[in-house]
Amino acid sequence: MVNDEMFNLLKIGLTEGEAKVYLALSELGSSTVGPIVKKSGVAYSNIYDILNRLAEKGIVSFIIKNKTKYFQAASPSNLINYLDRREAQIIEQRNSLKKILPEIEKLQGMKQKQEAEIFLGKKGLRTAYEKMCKGISKNDEILFFYIHDEKYGEESNLFYNSIVDLVKHAKNRGICNKEYKNSWFAKKSSHLTMRFSSMPLPGNIDITSDKVLLVSWGDPVFSVLINSFSLANNLRNYFNEMWKVAKK
Repeated sequence: MVNDEMFNLLKIGLTEGEAKVYLALSELGSSTVGPIVKKSGVAYSNIYDILNRLAEKGIVSFIIKNKTKYFQAASPSNLINYLDRREAQIIEQRNSLKKILPEIEKLQGMKQKQEAEIFLGKKGLRTAYEKMCKGISKNDEILFFYIHDEKYGEESNLFYNSIVDLVKHAKNRGICNKEYKNSWFAKKSSHLTMRFSSMPLPGNIDITSDKVLLVSWGDPVFSVLINSFSLANNLRNYFNEMWKVAKK
């Protein structure tokens, strides 16, 4: 059972065994190992390890009489000294951690996580765009390939018109098929810089720094958001090569 004294010793960082032995020694005074084991209730196999740890903390000492060790609890004021030393160690550890945090963050940034999420329907597609655009600033760029098709053209135009608020804060460059040039949304979208190509396009794809969004305008609308820096980078390089030959 944990009494008030033991509870407070546990709060300052002693283990249960250390607290039991310290309290036992406080009552016994100078003592050999046998009475300490009996009084504290700790296992005999653990007693020397616990006593050594308490000695290292400066709250138990010993003397040798007739080749026998007698242990005794240090003054309770030594507990304050122990806490002061712990506080100094924690401050030193915190300062050391602050120095290496930037390097750890760099290492984590180098190993980008890769994952994919699937979304169904236009509500799901909006959620995908919200996730893709989260954290994007005016200095970032969204690249896109878009294949206009009469089968879904109006539905697609209405949808993209509804998410202008999500993408307009970044730079937007797109390569589309020539059929899209006469679309009402293409004509009115001042936030988009587009070029047009007669070459086959890879699909309806949006690309950010570390994300790729694949969209199929089928029934239902189906989209996959992929978090992969390497995939995004490969597609970005491909986009930029196609941009050079696409027409305004």
